[in-house]
Amino acid sequence: MYIPEHFRLRRDADAVAFMRANPFAILISSTDDGPFATHLPLFVRAEEEGVLLHGHVAKANPHWRYLEQQAQCLTIFHGPHSYISPSNYTARESVPTWNYAAVHVYGEARIFSSQEDLREMLHELMATFEPAYGQQWEGLSQTYRENMLRQIVGFEIVATKIEGKFKLSQNRTRQDQANVIASLENADDSAVSGMARMMKEQRLGKIPPDKEGE
Repeated sequence: MYIPEHFRLRRDADAVAFMRANPFAILISSTDDGPFATHLPLFVRAEEEGVLLHGHVAKANPHWRYLEQQAQCLTIFHGPHSYISPSNYTARESVPTWNYAAVHVYGEARIFSSQEDLREMLHELMATFEPAYGQQWEGLSQTYRENMLRQIVGFEIVATKIEGKFKLSQNRTRQDQANVIASLENADDSAVSGMARMMKEQRLGKIPPDKEGE
């Protein structure tokens, strides 16, 4: 991914936080017929030895076979984004652009299909997205649960490289940043208003004098 230095995310911990906040990702593999992509939610585990991604696909989805044949893959996590009008800038000679945030995880995948491993992976996902469903799942018949597990294939991706790009108008003046935030923050589209919120979280825009040293 092309990343100008002022847009580069420098800490893996920040990338992990972003991935956890935006867990619906795009998994991409190379095949003999070209790239193949699947959109899916992922569990992100950060350990001392590195970052792991856990998820599953339907057994009918050929993606698990591609991971089995070629372990190298790319996973893209994407967050808020918005068109940025040059009307926000104090300099008249300016052009439109698009602000966005994304993290790319390059890694090596392994697949698994044992019921024990699949149950562990599903419990991670349930605990992340709907803890209350865990009790409902355990209350379902064993026959139903086993049949559901037979319909999926799990995978683990060990991250070998993580790249993060937060393009948030860092290359503009504080005034321009403040203008961008003001133009986006009341939008009905959550992707647009989320960009304004993200810019403020990154302390962009005009900062009150009493906050400068924080």
